[in-house]
Amino acid sequence: MPAKNPYLSRRTFLRLAAVGGAAGVMGYAGHAQPTETGAEFITPETEATIERGLAYLARIQLDDGSFSDRLSGAAVGVASLAGLALMAGGHQPGRGRYGRTVSRVVDYLLAAGAGNSGFLSPGDAQAGLRSQNQQAMYSHGFGCLFLSEVCGMLPEKARQKKVKGLLEQAVAYTVAARNKEGGWRYEAQPPVADVSVTVAQMMALRAAKNAGVFVRKNVVDDGVVYIRGCQMPDGGFSYFKGQGYSAFARSAAAIVGLYSAGIYTGRDIDRGLRYVQQFLPVRQFASREIPRQHYYYGQYYAALAMWTAGGDYWAQWFPAIRDELLSRARAGGGTWTDDYGQAYATAMSLIILQLPNNYLPILQK
Repeated sequence: MPAKNPYLSRRTFLRLAAVGGAAGVMGYAGHAQPTETGAEFITPETEATIERGLAYLARIQLDDGSFSDRLSGAAVGVASLAGLALMAGGHQPGRGRYGRTVSRVVDYLLAAGAGNSGFLSPGDAQAGLRSQNQQAMYSHGFGCLFLSEVCGMLPEKARQKKVKGLLEQAVAYTVAARNKEGGWRYEAQPPVADVSVTVAQMMALRAAKNAGVFVRKNVVDDGVVYIRGCQMPDGGFSYFKGQGYSAFARSAAAIVGLYSAGIYTGRDIDRGLRYVQQFLPVRQFASREIPRQHYYYGQYYAALAMWTAGGDYWAQWFPAIRDELLSRARAGGGTWTDDYGQAYATAMSLIILQLPNNYLPILQK
């Protein structure tokens, strides 16, 4: 292994070494192209489908900045994912064809977080928690992620300060909402956590930290302990710590949760990636083994996991999921849909297809 370049982040160094060994790292130091992002896999059909999807999201946005999906408890989450999908195409507040669309998402989250003590939810936040709405905490996590990513892109200093203030409140709420195991579930301080909601909060905390929000180390460390406690002998991850069975979607998410804590190598990562690889989209029947309601959620996290792993993992996974998503778009008239609605499925698919753009701060290498 070559000496580490002091100007590379640990993540970048490990990625370059994994993909290209000494040549990869030395090439980066010499300003050569460091890695393959998969940009060469963006076909004309992929570009055209992405454009249709982005135009669709902009077209269905409501006046308040939200989207008209059927997720009653996840309006913030769907809006945030749509905003991230648009930003993944290079559209930012004040910049790009859909810059105004992204700005309206910011407006919507600012309104949703007003008066809710940091909880990102429209209407009566506490009523939503009392009913243990299964989407509410997921939605809050995706909202924190969006605010973190957009914060540094806002051209107006006053607006940036307002978003940063809400983000700090949202992070404080997230930290206070974890349970004694160090994880999260559908309501604040639940008696039992689950790996899925925990990963959503871990990724949000990583993004917030990148945006300059202070996050205590023990909060992240406790989340890592919880996620690791969910790993099963086959390398996959169970829903609850220490019990259950492995499944594709939550296993892909768990790997991203560990990555979000800065853990990029190790036996738990290797075993998890090997488990998820069994569900490579081109493999016969692989998609049929994924419950319908978890398909886009699982593919979102799997793509993020393989993107971060890089090397052969990414080179194999991206063309496979690209082809499967394009096939689903052709069948769906140019966009995507599932049980949770068209805006949700379209946003998730667009984030995956645009990963090679490398535009979102949390994904940059």
